Amino acid sequence: MASQRRIALLTTGGTIEKTYNESDGTLANQKSVLEMMLASLILRGVVIDRMPVMNKDSLEMTPEDHTKIAEAAKSAQETHDGIVIAHGTDRLAVTGETIVRALGPTPKVPIVLTGAMRPYELRTTDALQNITEALLAVQLAPPGVYVAMHNEVLRFPGVVKDHAAMRFVRQG
Repeated sequence: MASQRRIALLTTGGTIEKTYNESDGTLANQKSVLEMMLASLILRGVVIDRMPVMNKDSLEMTPEDHTKIAEAAKSAQETHDGIVIAHGTDRLAVTGETIVRALGPTPKVPIVLTGAMRPYELRTTDALQNITEALLAVQLAPPGVYVAMHNEVLRFPGVVKDHAAMRFVRQG
């Protein structure tokens, strides 16, 4: 039997983890839905260690928050074969660039950031697709820092969110 790959899933909040609040009709980062998402996937040969870092909308993230995520990734690379970071899309590129500055462009293991433009709890969502793509990318990509969403894997540095197209692109 082949050995299992250990993947650290760092959770930070963002749209991918937002839930619907019935009392006031809002979407907010109250509790994570990642366990439900992961339970719906067949993940042979993979052990996922979920590591909550924070639970906030990325628009509310501070430079200290981005540094905290980079430090968590630095620590996780010592004990895992790859790292997936569930993150809000509005500031995901800032965190990706922060990780590159902190760990260099080639960390010890692949680090893949992902998120969603629409929450998992909505009928039309990209959340499950994106987490699935990130979990595959982290197993196939060489060490580096990436974003995996919408059938694309882009390597940092130089990745930005194209707000009009609602996707990530290479800058320049």
